[in-house]
Amino acid sequence: MTFKRSSGVLLHVSSLPGQDGIGDLGSVAYQFVDFLSATRTKLWQVLPLNPTGYGNSPYQGLSASAGNPLFISLEELIPLGILSKKELSKRPRFSKNMVDFGKVILWKMGKLHQAFLNFQYRKTPQQEKDFRKFCGKNKDWLDDFALFMTIKNQQELHAWDAWPDALRFRDPAAIKEFARLNKDSITEEKFYQYLFFEQWQRLKKYANQKGVQIVGDIPIFVGFDCADTWTNPDLFYFDDQFKPTIVAGVPPDFFSETGQLWGNPLYDWEKHKKSGYQWWIRRIQNTLDLVDIIRLDHFRGFAGFYAIPAGNKTAEIGEWMDGPRSDLFDALYAHFGDLPFIAEDLGVMTPDVVELRERYNLPGMKIVQFGFNPSPEVDFQPHHIQENAVAYTGTHDNSTAKGWFKSVPEEAQDYFLAYAGQTKETIAHAMIRLLWMSSAVFAVAPMQDLLDLGDEARMNLPGSLGNNWEWKMDAKWESDKLRHWFAEINHLYSRD
Repeated sequence: MTFKRSSGVLLHVSSLPGQDGIGDLGSVAYQFVDFLSATRTKLWQVLPLNPTGYGNSPYQGLSASAGNPLFISLEELIPLGILSKKELSKRPRFSKNMVDFGKVILWKMGKLHQAFLNFQYRKTPQQEKDFRKFCGKNKDWLDDFALFMTIKNQQELHAWDAWPDALRFRDPAAIKEFARLNKDSITEEKFYQYLFFEQWQRLKKYANQKGVQIVGDIPIFVGFDCADTWTNPDLFYFDDQFKPTIVAGVPPDFFSETGQLWGNPLYDWEKHKKSGYQWWIRRIQNTLDLVDIIRLDHFRGFAGFYAIPAGNKTAEIGEWMDGPRSDLFDALYAHFGDLPFIAEDLGVMTPDVVELRERYNLPGMKIVQFGFNPSPEVDFQPHHIQENAVAYTGTHDNSTAKGWFKSVPEEAQDYFLAYAGQTKETIAHAMIRLLWMSSAVFAVAPMQDLLDLGDEARMNLPGSLGNNWEWKMDAKWESDKLRHWFAEINHLYSRD
């Protein structure tokens, strides 16, 4: 697909200011869209929107299709008559600049449960009709997801491989009986999805009307503990006990002597091919219902993937296996026509990966920080970035621009300052300006860089546990100065 020169901001929904401890799809989300529109910014990039499990990573979601109930705005439920102001009057005191997931889950899920009880007794005929319509439209994934979550909640949130055998192996009689005994709880899970999708679609429509497109994210792999693996074990490399035989990661390299052991289950691509890639077609369709442009995470995995024997403690032992390559993409393009894909092609790209990306004319990604590191990647320097690229100051996995500058040696700092020239701007704003000047069709900066924040606002540190995905903007995030500056550079560099 041919994209038009424009700019964007990377900000996950969870990072919006929110009085319920986490960003949501309420009034502040609309204010953020207004900010983008007023500054002539055309793209809002988010991370995966799926519900998260242990660790709160959106890249280890509980479903490839469901939305995160924590993003539902409780305030938006008041006009619907399913929550009252009184029921929201005793909010806990939440942090202003971080998400305390434990505290948030306890508060929000309790209130969403109350909303469901109220809905059962207060719903209007139109609300009931809309709910039933939603359930019917999304039946292909919603029924299994609601069943999965209900069992998981009853099993004290244990992963599905620890469930009783009859439920783990989806014995038809056991599943039917469980569904009969837990009808209301299953309906409640569907209700949460109904609320999420209704609020999200309304927000997306508003953004599109304001000239803002949503850039979403598809992680190539799913986590083991998700509805999709439980429902479709035959599509993965599992043994007869539905345990992974090989898992995902990357081999040892300059950055890690033992490689990276991600642990995600790996697709049995031959099984996907025999089905006509129906699971992937449904996944792409469900994502396109939510966003306008899709970032394909770990694009190199579609060409070839590193398989590590399950149970290994490191990624030192493994083998490269062939991915579906053009066979998958030909099937997707045959079904959908042209597709709005961005290829996340960071890291060491082999010729087959480059060939796959170029075959479909997909823009790759460039991280400007990498262009000024002590061992700079010159392809990532603004004057080298080609038009068919999406360029970032950094992503959710990087330091902020301010944090990056403080962390690199003095010679790297001097190099960047010489490149930026005489400027009174902050390091972050200088980097944004340089990026906006480049030929890249899309130029994107995390909101942290617009706000000139340090690594206290970093979203994720790969390979670490704890303190990730928690950053949240302060309520006083917007200023006339920032609005005017951002509108000016969008205009100066023809990104408006």
